Amino acid sequence: MKTKKLVDIAKTIRSKNAGVDKITFDIIFRDEAEYRLVCRSGVITRATICKLFNLRQDRITDFAEFDPAFAIKFSILRERPSGSPGDPDIFGAQQYAPLMDIDVPI
Repeated sequence: MKTKKLVDIAKTIRSKNAGVDKITFDIIFRDEAEYRLVCRSGVITRATICKLFNLRQDRITDFAEFDPAFAIKFSILRERPSGSPGDPDIFGAQQYAPLMDIDVPI
């Protein structure tokens, strides 16, 4: 089966703080066709996010395929509050990298 990396399909893949206790992720596509391709593939679900980031299901607080913006969005609870001792990424801006290598069947 032929695949393409998510980073080569999505326009934007990013993460950022959503308050002090959450990090939110956005995967935004240029057009509806790319967005639908990824949604239909089933490679980005609550279960696949848990596996990819080694999370328990209850750490995902929000998950949505947001059709008007051609975007997939989800938020996770942080292990520790932003800026607390031992926090490796105060802004939550470097957490998206594992998403880039997701293989999407085309």
